Amino acid sequence: MAEVEWRTQHTESGGCWGEVMLNRPERKNAITGPFGDALAEALEALQDDPQVQAILLYGAGGAFCSGLDLKAFNAEPEPAWVAGFQTTWRRAHKALFNCTKPVVGALERYAINGGAALAIACDYLIAAEQAFLQVGEVQIGMAAPYNMAWLNLRHSERVIAEVTLIGDRLNASELMRLGLANESVADDQVVATARALCQRFADFPAGTPQKIKLGMRARLSDSADAWFDRHTAVAGPRVKPSAMQ
Repeated sequence: MAEVEWRTQHTESGGCWGEVMLNRPERKNAITGPFGDALAEALEALQDDPQVQAILLYGAGGAFCSGLDLKAFNAEPEPAWVAGFQTTWRRAHKALFNCTKPVVGALERYAINGGAALAIACDYLIAAEQAFLQVGEVQIGMAAPYNMAWLNLRHSERVIAEVTLIGDRLNASELMRLGLANESVADDQVVATARALCQRFADFPAGTPQKIKLGMRARLSDSADAWFDRHTAVAGPRVKPSAMQ
């Protein structure tokens, strides 16, 4: 079973969108090296498909993403992918940054730390009424490099402070107040609502959502690597995860 699965979908009128499902439900879609590689490959494939007008990002099993899989990272013997994980995870975030199609996130249950960065990276986020997002690295003495990079792309310093300086859980109403979520719906309607939005994007005139997103990013001169280098530089040396991520 693939750790991330993806497919294209078509509307009755022939429009097309892509769907990326984080697929480790037994671990609440926690992040590993193979997960990162598969996520990057899915996003790159959908970006390269000229028919795709939007991308839905959601988790299997009714949860979005619980962060790094500490059990997998700390397994003995050490998995071969651990040594290259930083490169793998950079590739996944670069794929999100370079995606010129709108990315719609369906936030069910929770998005924590590394998982929160994926939710914040979405252009449009639908949150379940009972869901929460948490960027909690400050509570364990760690930086939150990719969360900071995406927050700096999308939000003000005041919002970033509320999200990161204390690191508490933010429920759906707080996510709406801060502008991290665009819509909050009943828990059993999150994926359906996000999918319906992707269907709308799919039926817009060909290429229009992409043109709008490119216009949104026109103010930026940084490449993905330059952006992430600049906004993750304060994270300090990379260490093997041994606490909540």
